[in-house]
Amino acid sequence: MLKAGVLGAGHLGKIHLRLLQESDKYELIGFYDPNEEYAQKVADEFGYHLFDSIDSLIDAVDVVDIVTPTLSHFDCAKNAIEKGRHVFIEKPITNTLQEAEAIRTLASQNHVRGQVGHVERFNPAFTAVKDTIDTPMFIESHRLAEFNPRGTDVPVVLDLMIHDIDIILSVVKSKVKSISASGVSVISETPDIANARIVFENGCVANLTASRISMKNMRKTRFFQRDAYISVDFLEKKSEIVKMKDAPEIPGDFAMILQNAEGIKKQIYFENPKIEPNNAILDELNSFADAINNDTTPIVSLTQGTEALRVAHKIIDCFSK
Repeated sequence: MLKAGVLGAGHLGKIHLRLLQESDKYELIGFYDPNEEYAQKVADEFGYHLFDSIDSLIDAVDVVDIVTPTLSHFDCAKNAIEKGRHVFIEKPITNTLQEAEAIRTLASQNHVRGQVGHVERFNPAFTAVKDTIDTPMFIESHRLAEFNPRGTDVPVVLDLMIHDIDIILSVVKSKVKSISASGVSVISETPDIANARIVFENGCVANLTASRISMKNMRKTRFFQRDAYISVDFLEKKSEIVKMKDAPEIPGDFAMILQNAEGIKKQIYFENPKIEPNNAILDELNSFADAINNDTTPIVSLTQGTEALRVAHKIIDCFSK
């Protein structure tokens, strides 16, 4: 079992602590949080060992799980990597692209593994259909959330939209050609609503909308490709696949048949993949342990986390133009 320690015991940090303790791939050694009074309350309530410094925690573990505010990701990861520790870093990987590139280089130089916490990759609604997504040419995503003061220290692009950026980059096997975007600050000092259009070199277009001041929550993405439409509801954990195939000579009584202007007939088929319930955070942590133990590339590598951040910052740069 890998010895693991958590940096940061806020809302998400406490979830990571609980799941690491439950996992059969890790031995939870303890945690560190700079808020001494709060950290002691967490230690007293749950019985986790509280370290008195970041360095003492890093020295005691094999894997450092970084669940701190984004601004501190770089310093925490740099410290851990330089001591030869593997790092799991919550999204976004770092605050700036330069920091992300430096972390990626450090990890390579010190021969350690790193994974970024883009948890939607492990959402069962997405994993059920990801192998069906083949060369999508139009993608539309909506990630809407009710207002929550937590996370408003960064633009909505880094808070919410980056989830969908990562998902899209994982399925579109082409380089980004151009980006246009707009954002509006309504309550926060940074944009609360944003829309972005990403055009890829292969012709695929992705249209992303994110809001953190909506009246209801929504996390849906739709993928359109040749002869297929795939819908993923990340919030409700549901998926639907609509396929079009050449219509048979004699279709069934209830078959849905479409005919185009050239007279070609297609039959529509509906599929609702079976969704296997899971805990996506536990799955991503366990997958990282597997990558370390098997010496393989993590499912969400530091490189992929860096590319998601790169696109996110290009979107944010559009706001000031």
